[in-house]
Amino acid sequence: MNRRLRENSLSIALIGLFLASLAGQALAGYRVYREDEILHGGIPVGFAAYLTSPHFIEATFENWESEFLQMAAYVLLTIWLRQKGSAESKRLTGKEPVDQDPRLARSRRDAPWPVKRGGWVLRVYENSLSLALLLLFIISFALHAWGGAHEHVRESLEHHEPAVVSVLHYIASSRFWFESFQNWQSEFLSVAAIVVLSVYLRQRGSPESKPVAAPHSATEE
Repeated sequence: MNRRLRENSLSIALIGLFLASLAGQALAGYRVYREDEILHGGIPVGFAAYLTSPHFIEATFENWESEFLQMAAYVLLTIWLRQKGSAESKRLTGKEPVDQDPRLARSRRDAPWPVKRGGWVLRVYENSLSLALLLLFIISFALHAWGGAHEHVRESLEHHEPAVVSVLHYIASSRFWFESFQNWQSEFLSVAAIVVLSVYLRQRGSPESKPVAAPHSATEE
């Protein structure tokens, strides 16, 4: 058990932080939602019902959408683009292990099944990381739009305003894109920050950093 915890400690810690943060969001969001309902003369819903409400779904997937977009873009951009000296970049010239054609390793006993299978299965598998992230982005984008449209209807009814808003109309609204872009810009800024800062700054022991004694231009051959 101790060995398994050690071998998976990073994912366990991150999932634990995610669940704690999600619980904090849910509890705080429920209180905000309940106060808003009381203020407008509505009937407060229970916590379980709140977790399936457009208010919670919109807030949650609005953030997930930007995270998965950021990671998908980062995975794809690092295939072709470089940053001199960054720990997040491949070398400026030459091939690296991640560039190797997996078809040359089909005979390896420890090769994953899709590599041994070849064909279209391998073509999907060799792009599966970016495909999975893009799929998660699309799902989150759709749920953000669905939750946002229904939440907009709820708010409109509370203020006695017209409330016929379809998901497609909501996607075309300035509100939807304001919500999206305010998250997207922060995600791309955070990635750009670690790419550039890792050129000059170090964190001993972290794989996201170059060795402390490495020169700033360590990506050069």
